[in-house]
Amino acid sequence: MSAETVPPDPSLREPGELLAELGVQADRGLSSPEARRRLERHGPNELRSAPPVPGWRRLLAQLRDPLIRLLLVAIVVSTAAWAAEGAAGLPVDAIVILLVVVANAVLGRVQEVRAEDAVAALAVLTAANSTVLRDARLTTVPSAQLVPGDVLVLSEGDAVGADARLLRATALRVQEASLTGESEAELKDPAVLPGPVPLGDRRNMVYRGTAVAQGVGRAVVVATGMDTQMGAVARMLDRTQADPSPLQREVAAVSRSLGRIVVAVAVVVMLAVVLVHGVEGVQDLVTVLLLGVSLAVAAVPEGLPAIPSLVLAIGVRAMARRNAVVKDLHSVETLGAASVICADKTGTLTRNEMTLRRIVTPSGTVELSGSGYAPEGRATVVDARAPAGQVLQEARGVLVAAAAVRSCPGRPTAPWPSPGGGCPSTRRTRRARPRSGTWSGSAWCASWTRRARRPRRPSPRPGPPVCARS
Repeated sequence: MSAETVPPDPSLREPGELLAELGVQADRGLSSPEARRRLERHGPNELRSAPPVPGWRRLLAQLRDPLIRLLLVAIVVSTAAWAAEGAAGLPVDAIVILLVVVANAVLGRVQEVRAEDAVAALAVLTAANSTVLRDARLTTVPSAQLVPGDVLVLSEGDAVGADARLLRATALRVQEASLTGESEAELKDPAVLPGPVPLGDRRNMVYRGTAVAQGVGRAVVVATGMDTQMGAVARMLDRTQADPSPLQREVAAVSRSLGRIVVAVAVVVMLAVVLVHGVEGVQDLVTVLLLGVSLAVAAVPEGLPAIPSLVLAIGVRAMARRNAVVKDLHSVETLGAASVICADKTGTLTRNEMTLRRIVTPSGTVELSGSGYAPEGRATVVDARAPAGQVLQEARGVLVAAAAVRSCPGRPTAPWPSPGGGCPSTRRTRRARPRSGTWSGSAWCASWTRRARRPRRPSPRPGPPVCARS
């Protein structure tokens, strides 16, 4: 097997074998000339982007809206009727409709350009760097310049720049929620796996797009660019067809219905004129046809396509004030159309932290303030159907049944950790952050001791530990 050739599953190979196959020494890393050669061979460590679309095609893409197509038909028909009538003066109707169509297309294109510029600027600001071992020295390089065989030096807070096989690790935990959806930081171990396992269980591998939550380690890069697991996700996204938004579907349905109604009304009016007044010659027939065409053009609402675009543009500006970049106008409407967001306990939609905000009991509702996992904040009774003390007592019971205090014994000043940190004894328990109301957070937690919950019926295994009154 030649150098730089990586087996299909590096997690099943010994680190020494991988290093030999990749032509690198663990204590020296690659030499700078060899790194440059491999970079030229494998290319930058970047995900493949879609080929750029010419500006004129992007502008024409704004005309794919069914209402816009209906207006384009109205322009053609109006211009033909103006020419049939002798082309006297200017085709005012056609010009007005054309201006509306152009303004709508320009508005959508300008928003796309602004979003693209903002995304490009963010990409430059958030460009990741990686610490590697080259020429037997620690060197910080842009992650885009990583190549197979580079020895990554990982420490807490680092972003993993490429897929790599661990060589050694000390209390190394990696947050892999972007790939697996699990909020728990995975404890890593460089030991060889006994057999093939799913991605989330490959404890001797680290992957691009994940982050080191704790510990230190070293790993040898085995895949870069589109060959990484993130590259596989990108390929799946490339094959995904974009569905129209709810508003686009509604507008398409309205356009089809409006087109049928306009044609039907025009035909009925022309038939009525012919039946009532009759047609004595070609000139009368042309007059009846022009009447029907004029009626059809007048029935088309020229301003209708511009109204949704303007409303969506206002939504984009509102999102921008909240530091959100929207690349497509209809994305705003799609977000607003979401009535239910389904998420599990990992909370990976935001910061991988789930924070308890409200407790509802038979006696009333308690709202909890604060943020993060620290026991800070207040409990406020907002809807009481019983005395406030009883409502708070029931809320206290809910917290006891659903949470475990996460402060580490012997470390009273240690910060309250996020998922993946904390003590081994409480890491696997469900978490609902206790806060203070009429009770003090730290004093209240200190007054409760952990004990095993007594099962309601015989069970071969005890229930999870919870807090109970001492």
